[in-house]
Parts: sequence; structure tokens; C-alpha cells
Amino acid sequence: MAKSKPIGLGWRSSTLFIISTVGIGLFTDLALYGVVVPVLPYILKDRVNLPEDQIQSHVSALLAAYAGASVLCSPPAGIIADRVSTRQAPFLVGLFALLGATLMLFLGQTFPVLVVARILQGISGAVVWTIGLALLLDTVGPENLGKTVGSIFGFISIGELAAPVLGGVVYQKTGYPGVFGMGGALLAIDFIMRLLLIEKKTAAKWQKQDGRSNGSGEEQEGDAPTEEGEDGDEQEPLLRKKEEDGYKVPEGQSKVVRAYPILYVLKDPRLLTALLLAFNQATLLSSFDATIPTEADQLFGFDSLKSGLLFIALVLPYLLLGPVAGWLVDRYGTKPAAVLGFGYLVPVLVLLRLARPGGTSQIVIFCALLALCGIGLAGIGSPSIVEASYVVTQYDKANPGFFGEQGPYAQLYGFNSMVFSLGLAVGPIISGGLRDRIGYGNMNAVIAALCLVTASLSVVYIGGKPKFLKRK
Repeated sequence: MAKSKPIGLGWRSSTLFIISTVGIGLFTDLALYGVVVPVLPYILKDRVNLPEDQIQSHVSALLAAYAGASVLCSPPAGIIADRVSTRQAPFLVGLFALLGATLMLFLGQTFPVLVVARILQGISGAVVWTIGLALLLDTVGPENLGKTVGSIFGFISIGELAAPVLGGVVYQKTGYPGVFGMGGALLAIDFIMRLLLIEKKTAAKWQKQDGRSNGSGEEQEGDAPTEEGEDGDEQEPLLRKKEEDGYKVPEGQSKVVRAYPILYVLKDPRLLTALLLAFNQATLLSSFDATIPTEADQLFGFDSLKSGLLFIALVLPYLLLGPVAGWLVDRYGTKPAAVLGFGYLVPVLVLLRLARPGGTSQIVIFCALLALCGIGLAGIGSPSIVEASYVVTQYDKANPGFFGEQGPYAQLYGFNSMVFSLGLAVGPIISGGLRDRIGYGNMNAVIAALCLVTASLSVVYIGGKPKFLKRK
């Protein structure tokens, strides 16, 4: 007996619902990561009974466990996702890992249990970012990826930037139950949405079945675009065909490359630069996360609640302008957004040194500068993933079958997740260390220099080499 059509097939497979599910998944991952960070010292002190002088080193070890697991598991997650028939199954597995991690952090009484919990949290992060981004591409296509990623990154930045402060505030008011209760509520919403999700390709099978039962008219209608596409292919400019030849993979590749063909693509300087953009974007986000609360305390004597409110100035422009910046990437390409975005951040980061200890006027200056930084973060949110997706799409089109039935997209996003996680781990270490040694203003000058280098590399590689660098 044939399976009945799923209830709510239309809205469960709709573009809006899939994008919302991926957005909630990424938000939950970053929020639970951030909410737990300020609570870790108290868990180690109250439950594990560590002496005061050992807490900092053990907190660092727990942070490293998460980052290491996420970095190591992201590429395998991508490989697995490209070789299974559905994205939903591994997407759910990642959530179960996050649920296990949250329970172990809530109940764990020993340091090894907490380490295992952070490793599970890192594995979950690797899976949700890898599968989530692949699902986005499957759903909206490369032509709409920019504005979609821009919208989602603006939303999830709230979880990444504000969750640590929120975790500290909730812990102060309610203790451990409040922090983990908040995490449990997020997990419940995330689980329901992932369970209800139906992928576009799965929905298409049901719709095709309905078309057959309704007669042959719809089938013939579906054939028309194929014929038009063939005519369009015959009229394709020779110049474009020449460009596609540059993405051909030569014969005689090694066993390793044939088994994991994404490794060949990783030699492309455009893709490597796109991954560098992702790394620097994550480094910037985590640097703000690590230094804004401490700087606000030093300048204005802010507690955790007031420091959390400062993040509104940073996140609001990111949230509002992210979709606009993504649309501009889809419309005008990745090079202008990458070059202008990172280039714009150079003077803005340098100007953060203008804030001084003081009252309302200095707080306003600091908030205004953070808002300017938020505009820059919105500009750099989309180019990395859109550029990387474009490059890999060209290789996939030029080498039919070489990358498998589903292409190498989840593998690509696995590497993207790896470098993004690395940036999230490295950012606080670099920014915190620099702030302690050379001060907040000079720390931001160093990060500004990193943005300048990134903008320069974007001129050369992102979106292809500019005309004045191409050989005639």
C-alpha cells in the first residue's frame, strides 16, 4: 500500500519554513555555546570543587574541547551529508548531540564529563552548520544565496554576540536551572522545526506523483523548460565556455582526490580566499564578544546587564542591513561587498579608541562606534559563502559526476564550518591577549590591519581577478 501524502506538505517544504528552520538551528547552536561560557567558572568551582587558581586553565580547556571537536568533525560531516539521500537525518542527529551535551553540562559533577559534553556540543555545531548551509543552497539556489545568508547571519549574530551576557544575567537571577531551562526551551523549538521539515526534493516526489494522478498535461508542461534550456546552451557565448574549461579537473587524479574530490577544489585561490573571509568574519564577531563587556566595565563600570545592552548597538544594524547587503551581493557580485565591507571596517575599528571613561556622552560615542561596526559586519556577512558556493558550483558543472550525485556542497560547508569555528576559537584568544598587552585601542588597530589585508586579497581573488591583473 502506498504511503499517504504528509500532512502540511506545502508549508513544511516551503522556502520560508526551511530557511526559518536552518536559522533557528544555527541560532540555537551559537546561543547555547554562548550562554554556557560565563557559567563554566561557577560549574567548575561549585560542582567540580576546583581550587581558584585552576579554574581559568580548565575553562580554557573546555573552550578548546568545543573548538577542537567542531574543527575536526566539520569536514567528515560534510562528506557524510553528501553521501546520504537526505539532509534531514544528519540534521536531527546533530540536535541529539546538542541535547546530550546540554544535559551533561547541567548534571555533570566531574571534569571529564564536562569535557565530553563540550565535545558533543562541538560535534553538533559542526553538523548544524554543514547541513544547514547545504540545505539553504538546495532550497534557494545560488542566485538567492546572498540575501538569504545575509538575513540569517543578521539573526544568528544575536545569539553569538548577546548570549554570553544573557547567560551571566540569567545565572545571577535564577542560577543553573534558569540557564539550562532557557537552553531546553530553545532545543524544544529547534527539535520540532527540524522534525517537521520536508526537503524540496522530497516534496517534489509527492508533487510529481500528484501530477501523474491528475493526467499527463502537467508532465508535458514540465518538459518545456528543458527544451528551452537546450536552445539556450547552443547560444552560449564561447567566452563562457572558455571560462568553464578552467574548472575542468584533469584525468589521473590520486585515489584520495577521487574519494574526496573537494580536496582538488581547495587548491583554487578564490575558494581559499573565500574561506579566509569566513575565518576573519568569525574572528571579528568573537573578538567583539570577548572584549566589549570587559571594556564597558573598565570605561563605565557596567555590570553584565548593562554590557549586554551595548550589544544592541552592534547587532541592530547587522540585523537590519544584513538582508540588504546580501541582496547587493546577489545583484552586483561578491567583490564589491568583500572589498568595501572589510575596507570600511579598517577606519571604524581604529576609531573605537575614541571612547574614554566618562558619563552619558562617552557611552553615546561608544554605542555610535559599535553601530558603525555593525554596518561593516552586515557587509561582510554574505560574500564568503556566496563566493565559495559559486566556485564549487562551477567545478561541479564542468565535471559532471565527479563530485557525486548531490555534488560537493555539504563538504564545502563542512570546511566553511571548520574555518568559522576556528575563527570563533582564535578570536577571543587573540583579542583578549592583545587587549591585556597593548590596550583596547591598539588591539583594534591590529584587527583593522587584518581587515585591510583581507580587503586587499579580495581585490585580487574574490569574484575573479580584476581586468588590470589579467594577462592579455
